Amino acid sequence: MTKKKITRALVSVYDKNRLLELGQCLADAGVEILSTGSTAKTLAGAGIAVTEVSSYTGFPEIMGGRVKTLHPKIHSGILADQNNPEHLKAIADLDIAPFDLVVINLYPFASTIASGAHFAECIEQIDIGGPSMLRSTAKNHAFTTIVTGPDQYEEIKACIEEHGGTTLALRKKFAARAFALSASYDSAIATWFAKQLEEGGESSS
Repeated sequence: MTKKKITRALVSVYDKNRLLELGQCLADAGVEILSTGSTAKTLAGAGIAVTEVSSYTGFPEIMGGRVKTLHPKIHSGILADQNNPEHLKAIADLDIAPFDLVVINLYPFASTIASGAHFAECIEQIDIGGPSMLRSTAKNHAFTTIVTGPDQYEEIKACIEEHGGTTLALRKKFAARAFALSASYDSAIATWFAKQLEEGGESSS
């Protein structure tokens, strides 16, 4: 599939820079927006229509936000192969609609450890749901678009305004960046954790 119309988006970002600009673009294009926590509050506060993920899944955000997007209704909507009748039947039977766009950025692990934060605080900045959605969307780039940073917003906006959606070339480009981000993020965690073990930092937990 070359061009994919954007009708439904999941937006969950730590970095709120230019969020309202992107949100307004999506709203103007008639895109249904689902979001989480502070992202949803920021969008709603600006008058942009948004549905809380917890309202959609029927499962509340718990454990201080550790569990919010880790739900079959989210990942099934991201991962469904829209050329596969079995996939389409499975999500239809479960009243799950596919996502065409996922906009996320990850907890700032690197800047947290660079600040000299306590071990426990660093652990809390290890993002779980974000990388899971990032990888799911990048894997299914034939049908979904992954956006991982505000510096991509202008390009995605221009593509939506010109084509009403995204091109396969853009989806592949963004997917490649997403996988690179996932690799570097996990590498930073692994390197830091190994250093903690060497220095006995685990005792500070």
